[in-house]
Amino acid sequence: MSARRLRVRHVRVLMLIALALTCGACARFADRVSRGDKMRVGAEQQHGQKGATKDEQDGATTQTSAPIVYVALGDSTGVGVGARRGGGYVARLFERIERVRPGSRVVNLCMSGARTDDALRGQVARVAALHPTLVTVGIGINDVTNNVPFERFAANYEQIITRLRAATDAPIVATNIPDISPAPAVPEFARAEAARRIALFNERIAQIAAQQQITLVDAYDMSREIIPAHPEFFSADGFHPSDEGYEYWAKMMWPAVKTAIGE
Repeated sequence: MSARRLRVRHVRVLMLIALALTCGACARFADRVSRGDKMRVGAEQQHGQKGATKDEQDGATTQTSAPIVYVALGDSTGVGVGARRGGGYVARLFERIERVRPGSRVVNLCMSGARTDDALRGQVARVAALHPTLVTVGIGINDVTNNVPFERFAANYEQIITRLRAATDAPIVATNIPDISPAPAVPEFARAEAARRIALFNERIAQIAAQQQITLVDAYDMSREIIPAHPEFFSADGFHPSDEGYEYWAKMMWPAVKTAIGE
């Protein structure tokens, strides 16, 4: 074989070797790129998942911890007549709300001596402008003690709840009328009639609450069960709750209020 042919064959062999090395390097590079892309995509997906989870958690935290506007309608029990400190059930409920929803605000529209017609005239009309996220209603005992006719009370109470439902989408938590017939300030001869009227008024409150789909806390049954064994729940005037009585009242309402604000 001539020297020229040997050189040509040698060059071809070198070219084949170079081509093989190049293809191998390309394959390895492609594999690295492919693996690198997969790693980057995996990292991006993982980062996106972590980000979504954090956003969801932050969203849940924000929703749970958002302050609320609590508007209370009612009578002297909402004001706290009889308490030495701490106010009535409204103030004590708000203390609990503040612990779970810092920065919340309370607007207490309750008025000592208020009857249902007072609530209609002076309290309900103010609710819409306050943009509440929680409303409580505790009214009726003064209708009982001031001999307001049952039909008038029933019509007033229905109007109170109907107008509140029209004024706000906020959850409404109402309490019925506690049994104050055994209160020291109620004369013995008046107790049976007071008990009868309270039971009658409460039947209508329960019907309206069911029809209007609001939450009703049963202060009546609580008072009948608890008050006879706890004379300290009455204040010095023998009619209004004491600090202990108001505290128990707020404690009784808290589960319903807590649910209403999403806690």
